Amino acid sequence: MIDALASVESSLFTRLLVTALVVVVVLGARYGINRWRRRDGWSSGRRTELLLSVVLAAVTGGGILVLVDLWELVGPLARSYRNLGLQDLAGRMLLAVVILATTYALTDLVGRIIGEFTGTRSSISEHQREIIYRLTQVTLYTLAILVVVGLFTRDLGSLLVGAGFLGIVVGMAARQTLGAMLAGFVLMFSRPFEIGDWVQIGDREGIVTEITIVTTRIQTFDGEYVMLPNDEVSGQPIINRTRKGRLRIEVEVGVDYDADPEHAAEVAREAVTELDQVLNVPTPQVVGKRFGDSAVVLGVRVWIDNPSARRMWRARTAVIEAVTDAYAAEGIKIPFPQRELMGRTEEGGFAVAEGRETPAPTPDGGPGDGTAE
Repeated sequence: MIDALASVESSLFTRLLVTALVVVVVLGARYGINRWRRRDGWSSGRRTELLLSVVLAAVTGGGILVLVDLWELVGPLARSYRNLGLQDLAGRMLLAVVILATTYALTDLVGRIIGEFTGTRSSISEHQREIIYRLTQVTLYTLAILVVVGLFTRDLGSLLVGAGFLGIVVGMAARQTLGAMLAGFVLMFSRPFEIGDWVQIGDREGIVTEITIVTTRIQTFDGEYVMLPNDEVSGQPIINRTRKGRLRIEVEVGVDYDADPEHAAEVAREAVTELDQVLNVPTPQVVGKRFGDSAVVLGVRVWIDNPSARRMWRARTAVIEAVTDAYAAEGIKIPFPQRELMGRTEEGGFAVAEGRETPAPTPDGGPGDGTAE
């Protein structure tokens, strides 16, 4: 009897000692890895973060399995699971919650894996990674919902009828949201723009920061973040200024009617060709635009690469300064807006006042004496 008690006490002591050791190992591993992550001056890549997450999950899961086997809890847990039974509503609900929670955690892990394996490939853009992740996410959730539905019913015909009726009600109540979701898939596959592109959508202009199934988010040049529903994005003209990798800029300049337009165009072309902010290929061009009120309007056209708002304004400023200096050196006048003064004649109509002032009218409305007040 005494030997049996001593054996029981020894076994209990061994279990407690092993339990304490397992808890220390698990907590020590989590503390050490978290402290390593927060340590100043240490930066990790995606692969390292993924590896650390896997190590933490493996250590924690291994510790739990060791404790379950140590305290001989496999049998009681199995009996508890059998006692739940799928015919029990509480058991089915608990299992459904477990399936949905597992799917949620799995989608996060799949997102990390997709980012890891596609992040180092230049042939796959951020937009394409987003499409792959969203399709995987929808697939996993669809499978999980089918499994959960299978736990509660076996009559698929009635289920489909109820789902169809529910779909009609939901579609009428949330037609704008569903329209935005459908437009989101269209935008993801048609790819009119990608994350990081400089776009103009309607009267909004900025850099695309995020593309989701429902919304598209852009950052304007004023520092504002604008969230646009995808159905509004697909229904408006979209201008992508960075898709081709270069952008043409046109600056209009007026030259005096007494100047030679061809010579003025050549001077402007030579002035902007030497600028560092513009490309030499395609070559800068200067074209005649129109006859203005006070000048012949020329269009100075140059190209920039890697388009951005900052590069565009720098190039535009450089073109204006170069053309202004070149015209000043060549004596080509950029005229101010001019107006011609007209005076009413005694016979009716108007005449141009040439070199003299029009007589000012008297207070009673008659002709003046030739002096203007």
